[in-house]
Amino acid sequence: MPLWSKKIGIDLGTTYTLVHLPKRGIVINEPSVVAISLIDKKILAVGNEAKEMIGRTPESIVAVRPLKDGVIADYRTTEAMLRYFIGKALGGVRLFRPEVMVAVPAGITSTERRAVIDATLAAGAKAAYIIKEPIAAAIGANIPIGSATGHMVVDMGGGTSEIAVISLGGIVSSTSVRIGGNRFDADIAEHIKKKYNLAVGERTSEDIKIQIGSAMYMKEKLKMEVRGRDMITGLPRTVTVTSDDITEALQHNLEGVIAAVKSVLFNTPPELSADVIDKGMVLSGGTSLLRNMDKLLSQAIGVEAYVADEALLCVAKGTGVALDNLEAYKRSILASR
Repeated sequence: MPLWSKKIGIDLGTTYTLVHLPKRGIVINEPSVVAISLIDKKILAVGNEAKEMIGRTPESIVAVRPLKDGVIADYRTTEAMLRYFIGKALGGVRLFRPEVMVAVPAGITSTERRAVIDATLAAGAKAAYIIKEPIAAAIGANIPIGSATGHMVVDMGGGTSEIAVISLGGIVSSTSVRIGGNRFDADIAEHIKKKYNLAVGERTSEDIKIQIGSAMYMKEKLKMEVRGRDMITGLPRTVTVTSDDITEALQHNLEGVIAAVKSVLFNTPPELSADVIDKGMVLSGGTSLLRNMDKLLSQAIGVEAYVADEALLCVAKGTGVALDNLEAYKRSILASR
C-alpha cells in the first residue's frame, strides 16, 4: 500500500475509541478519556494513561470524557484526542495526511455530525467521512448489507444503543437510545448505595458488571466481594453482591432497550419484518456481552438474538472495510472533504 493513501477507520466511542488500519486490523483500543491540567489547560495524557487517573487526580488535574452519549460534548478535547490516536496509529513520521472515516450514532444531528467532521479535519485528516454505527457494525459482523433483505442490528456501546433495520445498504428504520454501558455502571453504583449503604466508584461498578452482571436472573447466582466506602461511617467496608442485585439494578434501562427494539420493528415494513424473524437480530458492541443479553432480547421480542463474533470490534472493523471499499459503500457513507 503506497504511503500517500493512508486510511484510518475510527470507532469514536463514548467509553472506548478503536482505530482500524487496513491490512493491520485494530491497532488501538483505548478509553476515550483525556487528562487535562486546569492550571494551563494543557493536555497531559490520553487513553489508557488518562483512564488510570480517573477518580485519583489532584485538584489541578481533571480526567474528562470528551464524548457524552456518543456525541461530542467538548470539542477542543475531542480534537486533541483524535490527533493523539491518529498520530499513534500512523507512527511518528507523517508525510501525508490520512483519509479518516469515523463511526457516529445513527441518531446524530447535522450539527453534531459537522462537529465530528471538523474535529477530524482539524486533527490532521485530509478527508473525513462519516458512517453510521449500525451500518458499520453490520459490515463488521459480516452481514451482507447490500442485499434486498432486511437485517436487524442492535449495537450497544458505552453511551448509546443503536437499533436499526438495514436493507440495500441503507437504514430503513432506526432509533438511538442513550442507554449503554455507562448508564448500567451508574445504575449498579446507585443500587449498591441504596441497598448496602456503600459508595463505589465508576471503575468498581464497571468491574462488578463484567464479573457478575446478568440481564436476567440466573439459577446459579454469581457472587462477588465489593469494597467501597460506608455511607454512614465514611470508612472502607466490604460487602458480598450477587448477580441478582445487578439484574435488579439494570431492570429499568434494560426495559428501555427492549422498548427501543420494539419501536424499530413497529416502524419496519412488513416484508422486512418477515426477514428479521427469519434471520434473527445481531447484537454488537461491548454492552451486548452482558450475560444473557441475547436471551433477554430473544424472549422479550420473540426473535432470535445472536451476539456477533468479536462484538466489541464490529464497528471499528466495519469502518475499516467501508473505507477500503468506498465506492461500494457510497450510499451508506456521508462524505465530507
